[in-house]
Amino acid sequence: MRVCVYCGSSGGSDRYLASAREVGAILARRGIEVVYGGARVGMMGALADGALAAGGRVVGVLPEALVGWEVAHEGLTELHLVGGLHERKALMTALSDAVLALPGGAGTLDELFETWTWAQLKVHAKPVGVLNVAGFFDPMLAMLDHMVAEGFLKRPYRDMLLVDDDLDRLLDRFAGYRPPDYTWSDDPGDAAGSSSL
Repeated sequence: MRVCVYCGSSGGSDRYLASAREVGAILARRGIEVVYGGARVGMMGALADGALAAGGRVVGVLPEALVGWEVAHEGLTELHLVGGLHERKALMTALSDAVLALPGGAGTLDELFETWTWAQLKVHAKPVGVLNVAGFFDPMLAMLDHMVAEGFLKRPYRDMLLVDDDLDRLLDRFAGYRPPDYTWSDDPGDAAGSSSL
C-alpha cells in the first residue's frame, strides 16, 4: 500500500516536525510506502527521514524548477521529476492508494482541497484524510462545518474527509473506506444544474 502525504515545506514548531518524523516511522512499520513532495526541508524532509530511518520506502515527486533550489531529497527510494505543480499532484495521487494531509501552509491546503474535490467528483475513489496534530486543523474544520450550515457543502461530501488525531486509527479507517453513493444531484432541494462542491 502507498499513502500520499501532503505537508509543509516549512517546519512550524518542533512538535510538528516531530509528528512528521513519527508519521513516516509509523507508515514504514506498517509496511506502507510514502509518496510525498520530494523535498528534504521542513515537514516534508522530516516525514521522509522518519520513514527511511525505519526501513520504509519513500517516493518523491518534485517539480524540476525546485531542484535548482537544492531542496531535492537525495536519499529517496525513487524520485520523479515533473514539469509543474499540477502534474505533481496528479502523479502523487495516481501513485497512491490513499491521501493524508499533515500540517502545512497554502500549498498543503491546495493539495488537500483539490484531491478531496476530485473524490467528490468521482475522479477517484481513494480515502482522503487529515491528521489533526495538536488541533492544527480545527479552524479549517470549523469553516467546513460552516459551509455545510450555509448550504455550500453537502454533508456527504463533508463526511468524506476523514479526520483523526491518531494515525493508526486513521489508517484503519482508510482500510475500511467506501466512498458514499451520492452526487449533489441526489438532493431534491437543489435546482437542476446547480452544484455545491
